[in-house]
Amino acid sequence: MFQIPRLNSKVFILTFALFLNQSLLSQTLTKAASNAFIITRMVEKFHIQPRELNDSLSNDFFNQLMKQLDEERIYFNKEDIIKLSAFRFRLDEEIKQKQSNFLKLVTAVYTTRLRQADTMIDAIAKKSFSYSDAEKFTIAEDTSYPADMVSMHNKLYKKIKLSVLNDLLDFNDDLSGKDENKQKQKLDSAQTAFQKKTISEYKRNITGILQAPGSVDQFMADEYCKALASCYDPHTEFLPLTEEENFESKMGNERFRFGFAIKDDNNNGGVLISELEPGSPAFKSGMLNKGDKFQTLQWEGQNAIDVSDADVDELTRIISQSNHDTLMITVKKADGGLRTVSLLKEQADADDDTKVKSFLLKANKTFGYISLPAFYNNWEDEGEGNNGCANDVAKEIAKLKKENISGLIVDLRYNSGGSIQEAVELTGIFIDAGPVAQIKSRSDEKVFTLKDIDPGTVYHGPLLILVNGYSASASELVAGSLQDYNRALIVGSSTYGKATGQLIFPLDTTLNIRGGNSQKQADYYIKITMDKLYRVNGTTAQFIGVKPDIELPDFLQADPERESDEPFALLPTMIDALKYYKPYPALPVNALQAVAKQDVDTMEYFKSLERYIKQYKMKNVQVDMSLNWKEALAEYKNDIMPSDLADEYYTTTYSIQNNTVDAEKIRSGSSLTGINETFIRYLSHDPYLKVSCDLLNAMAR
Repeated sequence: MFQIPRLNSKVFILTFALFLNQSLLSQTLTKAASNAFIITRMVEKFHIQPRELNDSLSNDFFNQLMKQLDEERIYFNKEDIIKLSAFRFRLDEEIKQKQSNFLKLVTAVYTTRLRQADTMIDAIAKKSFSYSDAEKFTIAEDTSYPADMVSMHNKLYKKIKLSVLNDLLDFNDDLSGKDENKQKQKLDSAQTAFQKKTISEYKRNITGILQAPGSVDQFMADEYCKALASCYDPHTEFLPLTEEENFESKMGNERFRFGFAIKDDNNNGGVLISELEPGSPAFKSGMLNKGDKFQTLQWEGQNAIDVSDADVDELTRIISQSNHDTLMITVKKADGGLRTVSLLKEQADADDDTKVKSFLLKANKTFGYISLPAFYNNWEDEGEGNNGCANDVAKEIAKLKKENISGLIVDLRYNSGGSIQEAVELTGIFIDAGPVAQIKSRSDEKVFTLKDIDPGTVYHGPLLILVNGYSASASELVAGSLQDYNRALIVGSSTYGKATGQLIFPLDTTLNIRGGNSQKQADYYIKITMDKLYRVNGTTAQFIGVKPDIELPDFLQADPERESDEPFALLPTMIDALKYYKPYPALPVNALQAVAKQDVDTMEYFKSLERYIKQYKMKNVQVDMSLNWKEALAEYKNDIMPSDLADEYYTTTYSIQNNTVDAEKIRSGSSLTGINETFIRYLSHDPYLKVSCDLLNAMAR
């Protein structure tokens, strides 16, 4: 019998294994090409406003993928872009023919550049940075692709050096007033730590791609399909089954939980809150919102851990260490401000009736305050009675009414939306039965009216809704509807501008959403924008948001991030107003604007905020960035930081108290005690509540 020699056998096995591995990787990219084709077909079939698959979409697709892969223009060089740009207006044909030529090319180039960058970063890490030289990181360098490998190395070096410099400037600010020699020693030590941290972050980002679950090819395949889906509108998304989704599911099912799901911030590093579980400690705190970014974690009695550049796995390991110790969490809000909250894990309790927080604001009159961080509907007991947020808000109102409140504030700031049905029911708490909003879908020429079908109201007194630029979707439905009915005074800044509805489908061109197979299991899913939402007056919040009756300055004026800033946002359209909705008498908005203006003109907080906004806008003009310590420090000292404003310039003159029911729970030893104290401290430094109370005072006369 013929026998292969032992040495050749090993060679054959190794060669076959390599061939098999390459074959599997090639299959991954080929599968992505097929998925891309399915995405275009499903969008064409279901999307409210599908784009034509042509050269224009091809160009946008190319630009979007390049941005996702290399937004800072570090890894690709100019020669790479020239080579890849040969496909700029050919990707529509690639998709139609289910070809993966471009995907294979960009994967090969990207993988090579990442490995080269990793080696360069190792070399950069060997020397400590000097900040005494007259060195700059120019705008030209920052906004262009490197010309060659030398330029790539130099750009990586300067970006890392600039990041460390910014950390040092923040750290030096905390050392103000200390002995000069000790300050220098601490800065030298901190520089070593910051340089190590930043190098680690860059390398971790590269490793996370090169060693992504399922291979770098799987990462590229997913990014390819995500980029394509995003070109239709900001809320149409390709959704692979990733470890992140598995982790979020696990977070929701743990016996002891804080109650937030988390995800990696792929654009900037670090970890974001992706969802809040109603009724959980995180939700009850009233301090956390979807999109908050973790900065530090500190277990009771331990030192704080910097997690600003951590990933989901690192954060999970830390928060899984204990179920019975208090964890102090510091997050960065969407507007750059910092919040710190202490949380203790709780066991899931389906009967918990304290998902929504309410307080009493007492001065000359007593006002109620309700915080609603997110909309939800039957998270734990779906189909078993009404356990949604509207019902929970109604319960809190019942508690507050027993305190004889003269007005009510419902805080929807940072509330990015959720259940539209709950938004309708929440609106119905404050109006008599009637239409609340209108929906127009592509599949039905008839406009569907969303209605409050329950006659009567839970609360009919003076009502104020607080919103800001991060109030979106369902929050905008509530604010817009109550404004159209003249039922509530809308206060704050213009809302985000999302008035569309999405559904998630398995990635499958054969599905029939009316036939019931849209819920079948699949390896990939797509979320498609299928509906447009309109107000009862025929206008829409889409793209433009809800404009408050009383506009107040806020951080978002410095650097707004709204739907209208998204590259593929759907433009607003109008439909006929509903003729049978009956608004209440108009509110005295002009007189109330005078009340708010008096506060804004006299409160030091708003004066300081105005200075910050002006300075930020001037600073945001792109200029070359100095890498010299003295020059950078002089510029830093002229800055006003967002975190400087909250506590420094305003402390409330009214008392903040729990309602009688909650106060009794806290006195009996409730685990909510720490959360309650933190939230009250936060509210006591909220200048927007001062303005809100003054407005309610005027409305309640």
